[in-house]
Amino acid sequence: MFDIIFGDEEMTVRQKVQHILNSITPIQVLALGFATVILIGTFILMLPISSSTNTETDFTTALFTATSATCVTGLVVVDTGTYWSRFGQTVIMILIQVGGLGFMSFATLLFMVMGKKITFKERLVMQEAMNALTLQGIVRLIRYALISTFVIEGIGAALLSFKFIPKFGFWEGLFRGIFHAVSAYNNAGFDVFGNFKSLVQYTESFSVNFVIMTLIVFGGLGFTVQYDIINKRHFKKFSLHSKIVIITTSILITVAALMFCLLEYNNPGTMKYLSFKGKVLSSLFAAITPRTAGFSTLDTANMTNASKFFTIILMFIGASPGSTGGGIKTSTFAVIVMTLFSVVKGREDTEVLSKRIPKDEVYRAFSVICIGIFIVIFDVLLLSVFEKADFLSIFYEVVSAFSTVGLTMGLTPHLDIVGRIVIILTMYAGRVGPLTVIYALMRRHANSNAAIKYPEDNVLIG
Repeated sequence: MFDIIFGDEEMTVRQKVQHILNSITPIQVLALGFATVILIGTFILMLPISSSTNTETDFTTALFTATSATCVTGLVVVDTGTYWSRFGQTVIMILIQVGGLGFMSFATLLFMVMGKKITFKERLVMQEAMNALTLQGIVRLIRYALISTFVIEGIGAALLSFKFIPKFGFWEGLFRGIFHAVSAYNNAGFDVFGNFKSLVQYTESFSVNFVIMTLIVFGGLGFTVQYDIINKRHFKKFSLHSKIVIITTSILITVAALMFCLLEYNNPGTMKYLSFKGKVLSSLFAAITPRTAGFSTLDTANMTNASKFFTIILMFIGASPGSTGGGIKTSTFAVIVMTLFSVVKGREDTEVLSKRIPKDEVYRAFSVICIGIFIVIFDVLLLSVFEKADFLSIFYEVVSAFSTVGLTMGLTPHLDIVGRIVIILTMYAGRVGPLTVIYALMRRHANSNAAIKYPEDNVLIG
């Protein structure tokens, strides 16, 4: 009798768990997946073996670091190169890799190794994770993402190691090469040079600048764009999305490099005493790194206010959909700009490269940018109340966190507990995506009133 009752209860619990799992939407799986990875990373980083002093790390410091790594941001409250042990730095590198590619990519790899069939729901989660337009070819895209990531990172690590090994020794130089290749490709911005120096010591090194910038750009383009470049090769054959991303990225980098060169050329705190080669490299690097990478070859705190504000704009735009970066994304920015042009020209539809953008995508673009602006404004207001810092520093730090960039004016290490929590939540929202967070919190059900249309009326605009 006991066995029968126990068996029934066991089945009931199992059914309840299965019901809960089935009721979770793909977007909620994505949001919960990132949160789970962050918590696992937090508990590992709290262990004494993770710190260089072999002492336990407090929860908020470990949580902040794990969130920053998993959300591929790069903001830190303790120096990565000196505070964490080699074990801790390796954990951070793994979190960066998982966060950059997405935990579903590694789940797919595990499924393929085990020979497990990938279910329809799992494919839906993959679609959300990769920002893919359709389910068709989603497994193939993730397989490509995994292979290309390890190949590109491997090449980058080898090239960086050639530079680092003569200076730091074989094993240390090799580790630094691998760590910074993973950090750059995933647009994380973590470095292990110590004392919050980032890449300032390599400002005039062509090899280091070239490798890091190339990794950042490739990682920020997105896997669908990479796939088009490698397989289709001819620009005319690319999808509209790939064309928009490549054109927008090229324009942003070119314009930004010229702007930084003009604004910082004679600034004694940044470029004034550099050689012409150093000025060109640092201008280009300063234009690329706000694409959510977080590395710096110049002292960002000594930049002019104009450069800092321009960097904030670049950070807010960020990388491209389906990439390792954050921000509102280049394609979103392009759709908004082209919509404004269409309005000015008196056209009803948003037109890009002789194609018409569906109105639901235009609405989605406006939603993303509006939610992003709201999050930034709200967080800046909160930090302005709780933190003793100037407005520009707070604004800079919040946008850097939201766009998962990692560039800093030095405020993050001095944040109190409230400030740390605000930045942690901002990094999480920025990595998962503003709309994803909203959808995960507010479950979407089929709208029973979808067929109802209310009377139309006018509102004064402008």
